[in-house]
Amino acid sequence: MSKVLLIDDDIELVGMFREYLEQEGFEVSTAHDGEAGAAAALSGLYAIAVLDVMMPRMNGLETLRRIRSHSRMPILMLTARGDDTDRIVGLELGADDYVAKPCTPRELTARIRAILRRTLGTPMDAGGTQPLAVGQLTMWPEQRRASWAGAPLELTSTEFNLLEVLARHAGKPVSKNVLSEQGLGRPMARFDRNIDVHLSSLRHKLGTIADGRSCLQTVYRLGYQLIKE
Repeated sequence: MSKVLLIDDDIELVGMFREYLEQEGFEVSTAHDGEAGAAAALSGLYAIAVLDVMMPRMNGLETLRRIRSHSRMPILMLTARGDDTDRIVGLELGADDYVAKPCTPRELTARIRAILRRTLGTPMDAGGTQPLAVGQLTMWPEQRRASWAGAPLELTSTEFNLLEVLARHAGKPVSKNVLSEQGLGRPMARFDRNIDVHLSSLRHKLGTIADGRSCLQTVYRLGYQLIKE
């Protein structure tokens, strides 16, 4: 049973989400402010945290920053509909995905399942325990571990998912639609900038190839490509 932590000061909404998630087989705990939420998230007891942006004592973005300074656990943000700034900042701080409020318990549950499916399972990994190597990048999908030139890479769950998709298609452009479906577990929505923000973060974490370029390149109108050296 996957343990979910809901961090939101809207007690009525949290109660509705909790009831639905428990009916779907999840074990759920709640926190109603950022301070308590960060402490619970860092306890190591939960598979995923759902974090609202607007909260008392410490807002969701500060809470996310505190959690990310110590943990790579998957985090799903709840943002106001149409508030692109909070979404982009949340993604840049390391959120794995977001859901815009108001949302239904069914939609929230589907997003949680999509993240956990890619975090806890490795459906693309057909190579058993063999590492996936592209140039100086090495990935162990079954262990959710990656390194560049022998040094560990600190990746969020979604960054790992996207990088795995690109590594399995190394040398070929991968469209944003494919990246969203295989990396986020959902079709890409119109005007969705998730992929761009996550891949911008990946560029900063990955090394360069022999000529000094980033190993992760944008291919005009086709998507993104991990360069083979």
